[in-house]
Amino acid sequence: MSYCVIPPYILRKIINNGSAHQQDYARRTLMHVQHLMATHWQKPAAPPAASAGRVEREIYDAQNTQNLPGTLIRQEGQPGNNDVAAEEAWNYLGVTYDFFWRNYQRNSLDNQGLALRGTVHYGKEYQNAFWNGQQMVFGDGDGEIFNRFTIAIDVVAHELAHGVTESEAGLIYFSQAGALNESLSDVFGSLVKQYHLKQSADRADWIIGEGLLAAGINGRGLRSMSDPGSAYDDPMLGKDPQPGHMNDYIETRDDNGGVHLNSGIPNRAFCLAAKALGGYAWELAGRAWYDTLCDKELPQDADFATFARFTIRHGQQRFNQSVGQAIEQAWKEVGVL
Repeated sequence: MSYCVIPPYILRKIINNGSAHQQDYARRTLMHVQHLMATHWQKPAAPPAASAGRVEREIYDAQNTQNLPGTLIRQEGQPGNNDVAAEEAWNYLGVTYDFFWRNYQRNSLDNQGLALRGTVHYGKEYQNAFWNGQQMVFGDGDGEIFNRFTIAIDVVAHELAHGVTESEAGLIYFSQAGALNESLSDVFGSLVKQYHLKQSADRADWIIGEGLLAAGINGRGLRSMSDPGSAYDDPMLGKDPQPGHMNDYIETRDDNGGVHLNSGIPNRAFCLAAKALGGYAWELAGRAWYDTLCDKELPQDADFATFARFTIRHGQQRFNQSVGQAIEQAWKEVGVL
């Protein structure tokens, strides 16, 4: 299964509203995304688990082709080559590994020391980044709508977190289970960013993809976890369509049943819980969400209400009743319970 950070509805807006070359790049990206969604990848063999606590990274350069993985330009122990996209990918893969290891004692995405591979300069002005089940892949954007896709640490961590979800819960990528899959990537993407910046829950911006939208676009990022529907409002991209409450849940066949749209509801629940609990969001709310993700009893087709009950239970089990109550209140505020 492949997961892309730019949802199809944004690419369709560009195809409707962009100039001729913008439409062309968006159309090619959208066609490629649809192809990716239908492609099943073989999981690579994991290295020996003896490397627990030590990240293994590899960065490749596709040199504006769509050949993967591309030319190997850096691995552990080697210096960088002053390519800004390669440096960002290298650093953010490392921070993401460090976050999961230090906070949850998780040894890479599969918990068995999987080497983290990233390919930069994929395609020509490719307007996306994706995880294909084997590695991270980053386009350069077009500089008019999107900047380079390595620019935002939470985008890198979002895509890598799909690998964690795939390895643990295997949530099916459709409807509410798919929206939870997307939301979990936003949650851990945001937590990696907050961890990197040493931000408490009340200091975080809760924006996914800050810096990704180019200078001429009116928006702060791709999504707002604290206020879904407010991330952007621009003639090119339209208005951010995400709902933040079950009253506004979107029934659609597009986007795998609205996985990038309705993820705003569990995103907001997490943000509310994290702010209510205070301190660093990865310590209490984040831990309850991580424990839920790793719970073998969680159904692969879990809906929001089922997932919510698991997070409440894990908050109580891991910490105490007041943590569980704060999590329950957050889910009630978004209309899930």
